[in-house]
Amino acid sequence: MQDTAIDKPWWTLRLTYGLVPIIAGVDKFTNLLTHWTQYLSPLATKVVPVAPSTFMHIVGVIEIIAGILVLNRRTTRFDGYLVAAWLAAIAVNLITTGTFLDVAVRDLVMGIGAFTYAKLTEIRRAELPATTVKGARAPLSTPAHAT
Repeated sequence: MQDTAIDKPWWTLRLTYGLVPIIAGVDKFTNLLTHWTQYLSPLATKVVPVAPSTFMHIVGVIEIIAGILVLNRRTTRFDGYLVAAWLAAIAVNLITTGTFLDVAVRDLVMGIGAFTYAKLTEIRRAELPATTVKGARAPLSTPAHAT
């Protein structure tokens, strides 16, 4: 693998946006970090046709899947955007509670980080050589100086 200037921050973001959703998703079933239902907006509890704890279990499964997808090399860029959108949706839910605005701001900042991670993934893919059929490395495009 070629070492580029963005490899270390990219790996840091990839692991963060892969592992944190998995940990938070698992915790939706254990409530060791916090009691997650307290963060549900009254509006959400009226709209969602299941008990708050059941809804948080569904959210947990989605977060676990999102984290796994971020760690999967084939879906990394797409899921960076997915995690960014998910965090924005969580922030909107929190804003509607009127009581967890600090957490909403934190989730928006984390969403910006996930968006940045997705953009870095695009840049990194453009810089790194592609793998050919037999595993040899070949450039994605012809360098400007070669033409």
